[in-house]
Formats: sequence, C-alpha cells, structure tokens
Amino acid sequence: MQPLTIASITAQPGEKKQQMLDVRGTALSMPVTLMCGAKEGKTVLISAGVHGAEYPGIQAAIELAQELDPKELCGNIVWIHPINTQGFKARVCSIVPEDGKNLNRVFPGDENGSTTERLAYMLCQEFYKKADFYLDLHSGDMHEELHPYVYFPGKAEESVTERSRAVAQLLDMDYMVRSGGVSEAYNGAAALGCPSLLIERGGRGLWSRDEVEAYKKDVRNVLRHLGVLPSAPEPVSRHPREIAKAYYLNAGEGGCWYPQVKAGEKIAKGQLLGTVKDYFGKEIDSFYAEADGVVLYLTVSLAIKDKGSLIAYGELD
Repeated sequence: MQPLTIASITAQPGEKKQQMLDVRGTALSMPVTLMCGAKEGKTVLISAGVHGAEYPGIQAAIELAQELDPKELCGNIVWIHPINTQGFKARVCSIVPEDGKNLNRVFPGDENGSTTERLAYMLCQEFYKKADFYLDLHSGDMHEELHPYVYFPGKAEESVTERSRAVAQLLDMDYMVRSGGVSEAYNGAAALGCPSLLIERGGRGLWSRDEVEAYKKDVRNVLRHLGVLPSAPEPVSRHPREIAKAYYLNAGEGGCWYPQVKAGEKIAKGQLLGTVKDYFGKEIDSFYAEADGVVLYLTVSLAIKDKGSLIAYGELD
C-alpha cells in the first residue's frame, strides 16, 4: 500500500491526516481529511458544502471522517467538509462570498480566474484526477424544500454514466435523475473519467439527526459496494426510480411566490403548481405541470427574484 498524497497533504498507510488546505491564489482554505487504508483498493472522494448552507451532508461528512478507521479500509477516502467554508461561516445561499459565484456552475474552473474558478480548477487537478469515485453531498438551500433524490452524470462517456447509475441504484431514496449539466462539481469529475453522484437530502437551512444518519447509511453502503469498507451493505427499504424527464421552472418577473404543492407530492398534468404575484397582490404569472410526475424540490420563501428558481419536478415512466 502506497502513501496517499492530495495537494500538500500526505497520509501513510493506516493513517488519518486532517488539516486545512489553502486554495492557491485565493484567501480560501478548506478542511480536508485523508484516510489512507492499510490495504490496496479504490480511492473515493466525498465532499459536502459546495453550497455552504446545505447542512445535513456537511454534518454527515464531519462525523464519518471522525468515525471511520483507516486501518480497516481497503483503499482510501478523501473528505472535504465543507468545501465552501466562507459561504458556510457567512450563512449565504449558493455562492462563494468572495466573488459571488456559484461553485456548482463554474467547472472545470480556471487556474487564473476568480476565487471560485480557482477553487474548481484545484478540485479538478488535485482531487478528481486521483479519485476512482466521487460523492458530492447536497441539500435544498435555505429557501428550498426537497424530497431526497440523486443525480448521476449524463454528459460523460457512457461507461462513466453507467458506473455512476449503478451506484445510484444502491441508495435508500425514491428517485434518481440523469443530469444534462456539465458545469457542476460531480459533472466536472465525470468529464475527467471519474464516476460521480450528487445526492440531495434535507434543506431549508436545517439539519436533523435522521437526515444525517440516512446520509451516513448511504455513504457507508457506497463504500461497501466499492470494496473500501469490507463489510456487506446494510439493507435498504427502497431503490431509486429513474425520472424520465426533469422540468425546472423559473420566474420571469420577481415578486411574491405562492406554491400550491409540496416536495415529494405526486402531480397531474395541468395541475397548478404555484403563482407569482406583485407586491399589491396582483397575479404576474401562474405555473402548471406539463406532465404527470413528482415534485423534486421547490422554493418555499415568499420572496422570489427575477428569473429565480421556483420548482423542479420529474416525469415518471
């Protein structure tokens, strides 16, 4: 078994190494835990806090990075918990405060770009290229309610997509979505040949013990499936059903948002999903389902900005 080196951090076989890692050319640093297993195996990267106010995955990663013993691993685990430390401390939604950019929209990044672009570039070069699988743990943001589900990459090489889908099917949740994006963290890894998943659980700026434990169970089961943890996967109550088509609705003009559905609710074609009104209570626009399906997530704040995200729902086969 060889030592594990990520950027400036090295862990020896059977060793756990934890430290803050500086992002070159920026004022950012992020907490990284390296676990170098005692035996050979795959290297799995697990991150949380790409968006700093999405808490269940962050807490799950912190706890697992404390609890797992590298001496029991066949392979390596690299943890980042959270990536967006400045956003976490500032309690801001979606963005890295230094430049106001959404890290999940700038991959593969730019070595000479803004703070967020440099962070994305470093993740690609120092982390993704050394990983055999990547899990990125998310939630709904402070203003979002969601039903647990998982994205797998859809624009990568088909072998990467299929390996990602196969692992997504192991998770204890109801739905999975083939992504059409390319600029997100997990899609950035997939473009480099690393099978990846973005898992969604929780939201509204909250976290609960049940959500954290559910996340930990899913992560452990993925590690068992990949052979990094030697025990057999825990039984799950369900396996995700693939969404045939995802719909993402955005406001035109901002104002006040009045949703008529909840996350996880089954909906029918033509059903009213919600209405945007102005500050005098006059209707600006109403939104209706284009197909039968299920609500994946929605904005639950009264305020909605111009072109702001309102709701996402999935059509079922």
